[in-house]
Amino acid sequence: MSKLWSSRFWDFSSQKPQPPWAMVVQNTWRAMAVSYSGSRALRGQRSSSGEAAENSSMTPMLRHLAMKIKSTGPITVAEYMREALTNPAKGYYMQRDMLGERGDFITSPEISQIFGELIGIWFVSEWMANGKPNKFQLVELGPGRGSLTSDILRVFNQLSSLLSKCDISVHLVEISPKLSEIQASVLTGEKTELQESCLAYMQGVTKSGLPIFWYRDLNDVPVGFNFYLAHEFLDALPIHKFQKTEKGWRELLIDIDPEAPDKLQFVLAPSATPAAEAFIHDKESRDHVEVCPDAGVIIQKLAHDIEKNGGGALIIDYGHDGTKTDTFRGFRGHKLHDVLISPGMADLTADVDFSYLRSMAQERVTTLGPIKQQDFLRNMGIDIRMQVLLQNAKDAINRNQLLRSYEMLMDLNKMGGCFNFFAMLPHNRFSSSDQVKKPSASASVAGFGELVWK
Repeated sequence: MSKLWSSRFWDFSSQKPQPPWAMVVQNTWRAMAVSYSGSRALRGQRSSSGEAAENSSMTPMLRHLAMKIKSTGPITVAEYMREALTNPAKGYYMQRDMLGERGDFITSPEISQIFGELIGIWFVSEWMANGKPNKFQLVELGPGRGSLTSDILRVFNQLSSLLSKCDISVHLVEISPKLSEIQASVLTGEKTELQESCLAYMQGVTKSGLPIFWYRDLNDVPVGFNFYLAHEFLDALPIHKFQKTEKGWRELLIDIDPEAPDKLQFVLAPSATPAAEAFIHDKESRDHVEVCPDAGVIIQKLAHDIEKNGGGALIIDYGHDGTKTDTFRGFRGHKLHDVLISPGMADLTADVDFSYLRSMAQERVTTLGPIKQQDFLRNMGIDIRMQVLLQNAKDAINRNQLLRSYEMLMDLNKMGGCFNFFAMLPHNRFSSSDQVKKPSASASVAGFGELVWK
């Protein structure tokens, strides 16, 4: 048995006072089915990452970028990322399925269904804490294959008696034609035809009978009481990189290597760029800083919507709280990859600066976290769920899959320590004393306060 798991069994005799949300989580787990369908990393549909399509270093994207640089001069890291990842014709995300063992990376929902179940329960808990409104929209940004949404909807379906008087709809923000096709297959099956509508480019009905819509832009999603979810989404948004020099802050740019015209290199801007003047503040103590303006714009919109209409947002990503410096990196075939080699053929990512997200919320909402994934999942009752599933495991293979997936999600040296949870909730969700005392606010929200099982 996994050492990590064997040291985590819960003390059912504890009589510590429970936070108000704890009973919601416990009763929900009791209502959930005990079936487990195995590790997606072992069982799921897999697709090639497309590596074989371009083996040479001079990829179509590199030719495109080289022509661009020759015409206009060195480009920002943000422009490089935007082109390499989301260029409609040659972008990494646009024409491939990059997830899974045969792709370039695996996400928590692909490891185990338990992860998505916990997120689903979190949203149910917040719906109840907000007075059980008669309507809410689940909005996911960058849904990947749709695995996370699928697991959340399974929780909603199993709690249909609780949610029976609530009008729920699903809204996915996805720019990749390939991934939206996979999402539709996972979430709608063959039960409905997908159609064009005015703002959504696709719409349909989920397997559990909920209306579902796809959008290319977050601004197209209808306003209302929305629960927003962003899992490994913000880390892929374009960043600007800045270096402190003797002459002041200079932005890192990308240029053609003069000694190798088929290669790129980093260079420093000769003078302060508008981005450097806009994003670097006087009290900055680090000598290298990464800023993601697109993430700031998204957080401002979410904060405005939540302040005005209620709901909430849960953001899950690897990152830091304003302490790290150079985190820009690439992944290809589950290995680190030079960010300047074979653009368009590898994933590009940078750690999320949660302190920046907090500042962009501008105190319009209450922010919680970041806290480690291990802490959040434990607070949500993952150990209880694991104990039930292990007791009902059909055979040793199923049991071992459960233990391996648990270790991957919870080990501090793996996803348990790499990923963080960050939430934004309306101020009126809390009592006046909670708003003054941040620890008190955290304790009143599922996942951010310690769960004591009775």
